[in-house]
Amino acid sequence: MATMASAAAASASARRWRWRWKWRTRDAVLALLIASVLAPPLLLYGGAPIAPFSGPILMGSAASGLDLSNLDAFAAVKEPIQTVASDAAALKAGLIQHIVDQSSGIDRGTKDNGMVASVNKKGGVEFTKENGLIDDGKLRENKVRAMRNSSGLNITLNKDHTADRPPEKTTDTTSEDSDIRAISNNTSHSTASPDSTIRVLRDQLKRARTYIGFLSSRGNHGFIKDLRRRMRDIQQALSGATNDKQLPKKYYLSHRYTKFFTVGISDDDLCLVSGVHGRIREMELTLTKIKQVHENCAAIISKLQATLHSTEEQMQAHKQEANYVTQIAAKALPKRLNCLAMRLTNEYYSSSSSNKHFPYEEKLEDPKLQHYALFSDNVLGAAVVVNSTIIHAKTPENHVFHIVTDKLNYAAMRMWFLENSQGKAAIEVQNIEDFTWLNSSYSPVLKQLESQFMINYYFKTQQDKRDNNPKFQNPKYLSILNHLRFYLPEIFPKLNKVLFLDDDIVVQQDLSALWSIDLKGKVNGAIQTCGETFHRFDRYLNFSNPLIAKNFERRACGWAYGMNMFDLSEWRKRNITDVYHYWQEQNEHRLLWKLGTLPAGLVTFWNQTFPLDHKWHLLGLGYKPNVNQKDIEGAAVIHYNGNRKPWLEIAMAKYRKYWSKYVNFDNVFIRQCNIHP
Repeated sequence: MATMASAAAASASARRWRWRWKWRTRDAVLALLIASVLAPPLLLYGGAPIAPFSGPILMGSAASGLDLSNLDAFAAVKEPIQTVASDAAALKAGLIQHIVDQSSGIDRGTKDNGMVASVNKKGGVEFTKENGLIDDGKLRENKVRAMRNSSGLNITLNKDHTADRPPEKTTDTTSEDSDIRAISNNTSHSTASPDSTIRVLRDQLKRARTYIGFLSSRGNHGFIKDLRRRMRDIQQALSGATNDKQLPKKYYLSHRYTKFFTVGISDDDLCLVSGVHGRIREMELTLTKIKQVHENCAAIISKLQATLHSTEEQMQAHKQEANYVTQIAAKALPKRLNCLAMRLTNEYYSSSSSNKHFPYEEKLEDPKLQHYALFSDNVLGAAVVVNSTIIHAKTPENHVFHIVTDKLNYAAMRMWFLENSQGKAAIEVQNIEDFTWLNSSYSPVLKQLESQFMINYYFKTQQDKRDNNPKFQNPKYLSILNHLRFYLPEIFPKLNKVLFLDDDIVVQQDLSALWSIDLKGKVNGAIQTCGETFHRFDRYLNFSNPLIAKNFERRACGWAYGMNMFDLSEWRKRNITDVYHYWQEQNEHRLLWKLGTLPAGLVTFWNQTFPLDHKWHLLGLGYKPNVNQKDIEGAAVIHYNGNRKPWLEIAMAKYRKYWSKYVNFDNVFIRQCNIHP
């Protein structure tokens, strides 16, 4: 009986012990739960207002990191944050980590309670779960290590914890994190081009300006302020750079952010590197935010269309301005060439040169020789044509040059060729004023040049407008020298063939073979320009006029002046001069074509032109920037047709050498006028 009582007492005692232990365990668990909830805010904030920021190291909400655009909001918090030194260090390390992340394009996951940033083996930052606050000594050590490694963008935080177990990537990413990854891909650009980064920066500026114009109309001043800040960063990055090598290598955190770093960090530690690519990503992030918030396609399209229309108008105005200035430069006589003509003229009349005669005058009317016709008022241009032709001639004694100039340049032209011997080649210089048969009663073009219509077109001030094409107001169209090519049989009555040359060409080969080419009964031998769209008939003639449409083909191949072999015998048989007069009379009011000799030549020599091989005559050195060098060197004649003549300042330098090597820069008159290569 006693044994049973003892057993019952022991059982009751065991039950009481188990009940007490159960309640003690439950009390301990409840106490720990209460402490885990209440202790952190009490310890961290001590009753102070909660700061509007939870960095990547502090425990907090699911914010995806610090946005530098909101730092101005942090400055507005006037009450100091009452934390221990380790918490201030954590705040600074969070800012450092965010800036480095943005400059290196690191993907950031969301931060949960107890989330800690760490660098994985590949150099990327990951977040791992951690219980409680980070050890103060380890955090300070990590902060110092991060600052020392900032130049290489290698940040290691909480190394001891991450070494114990593999980092655990967070999977709950926000839309902003997705944007960052997309931006990292979108802003990665090829470095093959030396200005690829420059182009990205400029493109971002254009997009930002478009958004500013759109946002200002909707009162989005917050976005505008942020966007303007980013624009200033991009403009600072550009700062006049024209290629990627000129971009600055590093940028430093603005001084306005340093007021948040007040504990334990020196000013030198604030020099955080944020390269060009970091600023590109910051701008792209801002633009992406604006696009997401203001997804108003219709308004943006309307704004872009207005911008495009304005840009096109500006571009057209600049084109007209450039064309006008170019035509002015092409029409103007360079000071050095004017000096040369004046000095030669003065020397001609002050010496006995006016009584001199050219040698070999007996060759001037010999039809068996090779005759050249050159009509020019440019002494230096004519000198290069004659000099280059004679240098390459196999039999210079068979070449005869007939130069016709105006009264103003007659003395200078004669003086040049009298002083500069051309060997056994014959030279003749004539004054157009001596052609008494060429008058307004005979030539319709002379009559038209003297008409009131032409005077008004050229000299009335209301006509001098930049919206008019100044090309057709070039003084050369007023000069009868430009129309002498239509009177070759009258100028050379005893010759059968003449090679016509412009004064802006250079001869590079012997041209004797041209006289043996059979023109198949045609009058004009010239190269065709079918490959040039602007040398088709419809680009020169007015096919809306029935007279033009009836007699010519719209898409017929044009041909080029500059080097033309004319058969004067066939010319006389077919009365080509009368054909020219007919069409000039029909075009009295410029209804068939504008001014110029090429349209008149196209209608005059219609079906009377024989195509020469293109190797004889290469065009484009006065306007084409990409003429093939092999084509230049292989051509018999190169032609500086266009506005950029080789003797002008606006000439293309890479083509000038082909012309200047035939100029005698040792000549006393050349030196006196400072003419140099």
